[in-house]
Amino acid sequence: MIEVSSHPKSFKRTNTMKDKIHPDYNIVKVTLADGSEVEMKSTMGVEEFKSDVDSTNHPFYTGRRQFVDTTGRVEKFKRRYGKK
Repeated sequence: MIEVSSHPKSFKRTNTMKDKIHPDYNIVKVTLADGSEVEMKSTMGVEEFKSDVDSTNHPFYTGRRQFVDTTGRVEKFKRRYGKK
């Protein structure tokens, strides 16, 4: 009979993973939008990946907002659904 206390640290943990259920974890060369290259690990299954968005051009990081022509949208709405 095996005695196990109720304390969580009393369980023996092993560092082995089950075979054939995990994806391959390989090194991928990522080319960012500004042209810089980074190597990182991924399960994507490709050797190279090109990113269109990164911290140099995304509005969240740059602080620049893309303003949409709301006046044009309002006029289009009025033309389509306005009173005749």
